[in-house]
Amino acid sequence: MTAASALRARSLHPVRSALAVGLTYLSLLLGCAAVLLPLGVIVLGSLKTSREMANDGPLSPPDDWLNFDNFVIAFEDGKMLTGLLNTTFILFFSVIGTILIGSMTAYALDRFSFRLKRPVLGLFLFAALVPGVTTQVATYQIIQQLGAYNTPWAPILLYLGTDIISIYIFVQFMRSIPISLDEAARLEGANTFTIYWRIIMPLLRPAIATVVIIKGVFIYNDFYYPFLYMPSRDLGTISTSLFRFKGPFGAQWEVISAGAVLVIIPTLVVFLLLQRFIYRGLAAGAIK
Repeated sequence: MTAASALRARSLHPVRSALAVGLTYLSLLLGCAAVLLPLGVIVLGSLKTSREMANDGPLSPPDDWLNFDNFVIAFEDGKMLTGLLNTTFILFFSVIGTILIGSMTAYALDRFSFRLKRPVLGLFLFAALVPGVTTQVATYQIIQQLGAYNTPWAPILLYLGTDIISIYIFVQFMRSIPISLDEAARLEGANTFTIYWRIIMPLLRPAIATVVIIKGVFIYNDFYYPFLYMPSRDLGTISTSLFRFKGPFGAQWEVISAGAVLVIIPTLVVFLLLQRFIYRGLAAGAIK
């Protein structure tokens, strides 16, 4: 390399660095716009009247920034409080059951040797690959025969019985726990359940946090199971409550926007309070 070419390369280096930094910030701005722009449209729409929603643009400001009539309609007519209580009930039992069933299954698969162990793991993987729509007819009949149809226990049973991903998350974390801890506990006289409850479960906290985040977000946003298995108006969830303002001849988009804001507020509050644990759980799950 000649002196002239070396000097030219040095002069181009700051330009390339500045270009890389500029492209980085540009990508971040585009990402923020992709996230915040829909939220801005929803917030603006929740403060508009039906006339403004039909005639004005999506980003045009409302005439009255203190118009909260849509929130009142969404909360009362949409029965948002009932939907939130039903969602909390379903979320609590589904998440607790998923943690217990998933961790127990992972403990048995990782710590015990039995025949057909590999085929069982293969069947779990096969079950995760089968589209859920193909089994809905049989699932619907089973739920009816169990007497759980049109009750909150219908989606709870379905959430507990279809969570193969949580089992694999627990299995991966379980493999990082030394078996010597189990052996030392057995020498002290601990039985299998004591080892699972006193030793394994405390060490599975990062996995539990990961499962709670993934499962909780899925259940809170799910519309299909509550809409299909809880058709009663008094048994709606937070997601199906918004569907009440969508009719065959149109939709009250301003009320739906207000309801969407009400749906976002609980998740936003939970995220702000538990963001440290959420980041830690997701980071641990990504490493595994």
